[in-house]
Amino acid sequence: MRAFTCHRCAQRLFFENSVCLRCGAEVGFAPSRGELVVRADSPGLRPCANARIAGCNWLVDAGARAAREDDPGEGALCASCRLTRTRPGDGDSAGLAAFAVAEAAKRRLLFQLRDLNLPIESDLGFDLLSSAHGPVSTGHADGLITIDLAESDDARREARRQQLAEPYRTLLGHFRHEIGHYYEPILVDRGGHSEAARARFGDERADYGAALEAHYAAGPPADWAQRHVSAYATMHPYEDWAETFAHYLHIRDTLQTAAAFELHVGGPTPSLRADPTDALAPDLPFSALLADWLPLTYALNQVNRSMGHDDLYPFTLAPAVIDKLTFVHACVTGAGAASGPPGPLAA
Repeated sequence: MRAFTCHRCAQRLFFENSVCLRCGAEVGFAPSRGELVVRADSPGLRPCANARIAGCNWLVDAGARAAREDDPGEGALCASCRLTRTRPGDGDSAGLAAFAVAEAAKRRLLFQLRDLNLPIESDLGFDLLSSAHGPVSTGHADGLITIDLAESDDARREARRQQLAEPYRTLLGHFRHEIGHYYEPILVDRGGHSEAARARFGDERADYGAALEAHYAAGPPADWAQRHVSAYATMHPYEDWAETFAHYLHIRDTLQTAAAFELHVGGPTPSLRADPTDALAPDLPFSALLADWLPLTYALNQVNRSMGHDDLYPFTLAPAVIDKLTFVHACVTGAGAASGPPGPLAA
């Protein structure tokens, strides 16, 4: 994530801020500009219709159409909220609280996709559903991403993480995994990289149902960490790609944040570049990112241990995993370069 400042008083702002805590100015994220702006100084922009119900701090053009044409008083939804097809009902207070948490993660995801200049096509949509009222399966199908809002509950998610012996499980991680499924046909199939992908991840034409059943019956192979970024990635080539893609987004976002705040790692290993734009330079090889990433994770893990916590980054990247991440990097940067500079976010 990039670093933001208040245009009134130069106070540092978080991406999620709607008010500057120093000067009190109301602020919001302007997708068309890719920055946080002071609302009073931006008369052509107004709050998203989900500002209250979802805590959305994104802004829309003053002339944007209402979210529902039969109710002009509802207001217009921003570029992120327009992508949500289904949400909890107005009477579901617990579901709406979880919905707000999920929307915050989705906004961060969409910001990163824009920064990476990845296409957001008209078929992309989200169903954010609560399993408190019936079964919900987090997943992706033909452009529609479904998220179980139970994942916004920290205690429930942590219990599930321990049950599955996962080193890492977050709501943002789920969004990044599912968007990986969305981008596989765009980046791999359309990009003409199917055979190269199969050489690394396996043949995605293998029976998915049979692979799923085998995975939950026998678990991952004992040596899975030598070839996969996670145990779940061993289940099927589709999941290997999605897990690797999500991990790639984790690395890019964290490196960009560290660079934006001029976080440098000293010692015998290379330090981070101070220029935050370096983290997104399309011509930067993945090996250069990795040279920054590994020292940063060593330092952050030590910081966490100093506070009595587990490692912030509980992963070891084997050579085969690095090769897969390098392939994802080539697919992402190739697509971004072909699309030109990032444009405004739009549904």
